[in-house]
Amino acid sequence: MIPEPCNLDPRIRRTRQMLFDALKGLLGEKSFEDISVQDLAERSTLNRATFYDHFTDKFALLEAMIDEGFRARFSARMAGSDGTCQAGLRQLILSICDYLSGHLARCQKIQRQFDPLVETRIKAVVGEFLGAALRHHGATEREVALRSTMAGWAICGAAFDWNRDRKISAEALADSVLPIIEPILKV
Repeated sequence: MIPEPCNLDPRIRRTRQMLFDALKGLLGEKSFEDISVQDLAERSTLNRATFYDHFTDKFALLEAMIDEGFRARFSARMAGSDGTCQAGLRQLILSICDYLSGHLARCQKIQRQFDPLVETRIKAVVGEFLGAALRHHGATEREVALRSTMAGWAICGAAFDWNRDRKISAEALADSVLPIIEPILKV
């Protein structure tokens, strides 16, 4: 697994951020399919070898950008949590809503193109968080796998559905989802 961004050497973080910024800028100008590694290298002022030192291809760069962006939002939200399981779940739901609200919001066409990848990456991070919480409360690995998957998919499904029309606030969504998810996670 890739180390958390905060645990990376500052030079690596800086290089990755330069590549993320290059990708974001290029996505404003052309489709993802039309962006080459050479384009990314030129825009970031790095060479192709440096790109390949960090990522296998542009898809790995995109995955890392989504992953790190969501983890940053989640970490910021968790800093405001009171440490209870319910508060942590609430912050998890709200961080997904935060991320989806800001995720490439400038261009709906681009956003829809990456929704499946965004959903996959967010589900992975949510699964890690829920799995760690379940292990902390003594769940077996079989329970962890089943419960974290069920709860994670339910949370992500509700958040992605909310993002399509936003008829209620993110806080109201969290209030609606929590009572449904909590029983799934009880060990």
